[in-house]
Amino acid sequence: MLTREQLLFFFDRFSSLTSQPDVKKRIADGVQDKQEAVAVTTAIQEEIFREMGIDPGYGIQCLGKINTVYENDQDLVIQFYKFVAKEEVACDEAELNSSEFSEKKLYQEKYQEQQLEMLTEMRRYNLDDQSVILDKLHQQMEDGNFDDEASLLSSEQMQEIVRRRVSPLFKPRT
Repeated sequence: MLTREQLLFFFDRFSSLTSQPDVKKRIADGVQDKQEAVAVTTAIQEEIFREMGIDPGYGIQCLGKINTVYENDQDLVIQFYKFVAKEEVACDEAELNSSEFSEKKLYQEKYQEQQLEMLTEMRRYNLDDQSVILDKLHQQMEDGNFDDEASLLSSEQMQEIVRRRVSPLFKPRT
C-alpha cells in the first residue's frame, strides 16, 4: 500500500495538474475524440505514479483501498474525497458546455452549503443524538438510492428524530 505521504503528494499533484489550462484542454480534446473523460484523467493519474517511481497499476489499485486501509485517518480520507471531487469536476468541465458546467457547479455549491448547514445544526446535539440522526440519514439515503436530496435533513427533521428517540410512543409498565 502507498504511504500516507505518497498519497498526499499524489492528490496535490493531480489537483495542480488538472487546474492547468493545457491539461483541461487535453481532457476536453479526449472527449471530442470520443474518449471517456475518466479515461483521460486515469491516464494522467498513471503518469503521476510513473513520475513518483510507482507502478501505475499498483498506484491505481491502492486508490481503491484507501477507505479500508486508512479508515482511521480522517484527514487522509478527506483528502481522498477532495481528489475524487476534483476528478469529477475535471471530467464535467470537459464533457459539459460552459452554461451546463456553470449550472452544475452552482448546484453543487448550493448543495454543499446545505450539507454544511445540516452538519452545523447536528453538532448542537449530544453525541448519542448525533448518532441517531446519522443512522436515520443513512437509512434515508439508502431508501432514496443515494440521491442528493436524500442526504439532507432539515432542522425540524432532526428535532423530530431526537424527540422520537427521547419519548417513545409507549412506555413499558414497571
